[in-house]
Amino acid sequence: MMISLVSGRDVQSALAGYVQQRRKALKWSRAALADRSTVPAPTIKKFETTGQISLRQFLLLWQCVDDLQRVQSLTQASEQEPLPRTLDEVLAQ
Repeated sequence: MMISLVSGRDVQSALAGYVQQRRKALKWSRAALADRSTVPAPTIKKFETTGQISLRQFLLLWQCVDDLQRVQSLTQASEQEPLPRTLDEVLAQ
């Protein structure tokens, strides 16, 4: 298990905030995004306020406000140095 200062909840909140920020930058209401994405407006509101949404619905929203390939790129192997896994590895850096 890797040590991380970022929780899943932090990531959920950040993703919800990003989708909301993009929606507002596009000057779309929740209803307008709902029409474009097929995700119901109450679900969009819940996502923006709690971060809770199904993966399928998240992807439907994302493809309306950003490039879906950006999400897909997260599945590609990373060339970055692995994160330390133990306290000894952290202290050795």
